[in-house]
Amino acid sequence: MRLAQASVAVSAPCSCNKVSLAAWSALPMTLNLDRFEEIGVLFDDPYDEPTFAEYHPDGTRYESDDAPIAPGYYPYNRCTVARCLDCDRHYLRYNEAGGYFTELRMRALQPGLVVDRAAPRE
Repeated sequence: MRLAQASVAVSAPCSCNKVSLAAWSALPMTLNLDRFEEIGVLFDDPYDEPTFAEYHPDGTRYESDDAPIAPGYYPYNRCTVARCLDCDRHYLRYNEAGGYFTELRMRALQPGLVVDRAAPRE
């Protein structure tokens, strides 16, 4: 939550916020990954197989700008936290791995959307 609050307080322009990353997005071509550093993860065990259940109590969807950020649920339970080295904004990142492709996806860390919900039992 502290990182999300710090991010939303940044008002300086930066190439990392030229494209809205309010919802999950494929890595925009305008971003240079060399200008981001990984500073943490939202999972405990990288070898654990976390749930694919999503958390949308108000009818949002994965691609919704206002979808909750629920660390116990997909895709947050597979995320790293990255900081832009130019402006100090923080983003969630994960690698979407489909049947024949992988795609790095990012979403801005937004304090008003972070919820503390336990992971579902499967």
